[in-house]
Amino acid sequence: MGSRDPRAGVRALFNPGSIALVGASDKSGWSVSTFGNLRAHGFGGPVHLVNPRGGLVHGHAAYPSLAELPGPVDLAYVMVPTPAVLPVLRDGAAAGIRNYVVLTAGFGEAGEDGARLEAEVVAFAREAGLTVLGPNGNGYINAAAGITPYGLPIPPPLLRGPVGVVLQSGALASSVLAFSQARNLGLSLLTSMGNESLVTVPDVIDYLVDDPATKVIALFLESVRDPDAFARAARRALEAGKPVVALKIGRSRLASRTARAHTGALVGDDAVVDAAFRRLGVVRVRSLEDLIVTAGLLASAGPLPGPRIGVVTPSGGASEIIADRAEDEGLDLPPFAPSTVAALAEILPPFATVQNPLDVTGYVLIDRTLLGRALDVVAADPGIDAVMLLTDLPRFAPPDPSVPMATFEAHARRIAASPRPVVVVGNTLTDVSEFGRSVQEKTGFPHVVGGIEHGMQAIGAAVRWSAGRERALARRPAAGERVAVDGATGVWAEHRAAALLAGAGLPVVPSELVHGEDAAVAAADRFGYPVVLKAAADGLAHKSDIGGVRLGLAGPDAVRAAYREVTTALAGHDGAGALVQPQRTGGVELLAGIVRDPSWGLTLAVGLGGVWVEVLRDSALRLLPVDARDVREALGELRGAALLDGARGTKPADLDAVAGVVASVAALAASLGDRLESLEINPLRVDGAEVEILDALVTWT
Repeated sequence: MGSRDPRAGVRALFNPGSIALVGASDKSGWSVSTFGNLRAHGFGGPVHLVNPRGGLVHGHAAYPSLAELPGPVDLAYVMVPTPAVLPVLRDGAAAGIRNYVVLTAGFGEAGEDGARLEAEVVAFAREAGLTVLGPNGNGYINAAAGITPYGLPIPPPLLRGPVGVVLQSGALASSVLAFSQARNLGLSLLTSMGNESLVTVPDVIDYLVDDPATKVIALFLESVRDPDAFARAARRALEAGKPVVALKIGRSRLASRTARAHTGALVGDDAVVDAAFRRLGVVRVRSLEDLIVTAGLLASAGPLPGPRIGVVTPSGGASEIIADRAEDEGLDLPPFAPSTVAALAEILPPFATVQNPLDVTGYVLIDRTLLGRALDVVAADPGIDAVMLLTDLPRFAPPDPSVPMATFEAHARRIAASPRPVVVVGNTLTDVSEFGRSVQEKTGFPHVVGGIEHGMQAIGAAVRWSAGRERALARRPAAGERVAVDGATGVWAEHRAAALLAGAGLPVVPSELVHGEDAAVAAADRFGYPVVLKAAADGLAHKSDIGGVRLGLAGPDAVRAAYREVTTALAGHDGAGALVQPQRTGGVELLAGIVRDPSWGLTLAVGLGGVWVEVLRDSALRLLPVDARDVREALGELRGAALLDGARGTKPADLDAVAGVVASVAALAASLGDRLESLEINPLRVDGAEVEILDALVTWT
């Protein structure tokens, strides 16, 4: 955006006082919809129509060019053919117009010629200090301000609310709008980003962080084009207490660019995105429904203080579904305190069972106060952090509408006065009816999350976001010293990698690099039998691929034979020799690998090591920097985590010791500079409190 302050430019883009529709025509559905939206949804400023033929368009006078408009224009909405876009921007800049939405397609998404035209548009816009949304985007809906330069019809009513939506998709924008409206969830802003030639997703996140009408930011992402800018914007949102919920598509397991290390098989592009979002406090969801439902819950309920949920429902079947889904989401449904049980026993019918989840039974049809009174009791329980209340807004007006109005008004008062946050969830994901909408508006009843399935996912996400926010804010980028490494190029086989790790004070198995059978036997004698003998040569990545590892060598003759075999396999390698180590047995073998992702930087993978790394692909990822707590959490996510707890009579691993070593390895990797491609330890042997590196590989760019 040239010398113009980007945030000021985006604020002006989304809050114009006057708009010009350039390329306005009665024959264009885009033009008809955009003009109709501005007129129907409250835009109070002038809307000028620009058509090279002049005349009447949409029943109003049109002007041949921007230069001939009768008054100043804050935003030009551009719908002209592709070759005419740049001339329009030039004319607009000359007329003092600084903000543009370019609906026109046919730019970078259309091939080389389109990319060249887009580059020309970008160059001029930057030179002239213009703010441009698009091209190839439908525009935006600033519902909070009633400003709707959007190229598809917006059906009434346009609900204003706390969720800002940013989409790297034009076609899905209207579907997201319709779904949020159907769930009676108002939006502050919805914008279709188009090609992001100038205004980007991080720019809009920054705007929404500063926007007082927005409480939660919802993103549909095809890609994260600038990870550094995205991280800065996400950090600002976290600091402001505004959750970011993201549906990021493209989950294919593409291999990492690091092909030489086993870690590369574990670190797929999508897995790194997961790790990055975790670090940034971004809530990741898997569907458009979950995107809006989760954003709506976070906007209405705010942070949830913990995972202990008390459930109040009029359905036994729903209670069972909720119990199953709570376990899936890592939520705890603790038993009620004795005082709670006693208080509930006094108000529930005798055939009800007092437990969590609480089924107050169908007696609610006889006693309309029962659900609310049970809510009061459960909300006062000292052992829960939040309450889930299962109820739906009424769909149809009964003969006497005052009855449901009174019931929901009483519920609303109880929820507002609750000492614990109350999340209201409906049974299924259905549209909120007009009568239900009117009940909500007139009684002040809070937002109802759509459906048990999506509701439980949303509660789990809200709890995780709330728990992780404080820690994420406390974490600051490490500013450790860089370690200069001589000859840092290519593949460092085990003997060089081990020396690097040992020099950093890490626990590496003793070893000796030898050349010759006699030297191998002498080293084995010093270590004591049995020993391991491994092929060693410059640039040798995986010794086992060439048959270069011999285990359990029990005497000198075995060592001599093994040396001859592995050095024969090394024919043609420079510096061929062997590495002799004492044999280690017992314990659990892990992998700890750091690989440089081209977008997000150094990424740690921990998982089961040895042969299991390729068979099970059981790993957990974290972006660097990490501390010991991060590593412990990652270890706990492994499917094979029970092996570390002492499964089948084995010695339980000292997880603090393991986490400390892995965190130190990660710190070393972070200190080695930008030429480090990967650093892999496989296996890392763990036997109780004993943690030892048995093999390592370092790759430099």
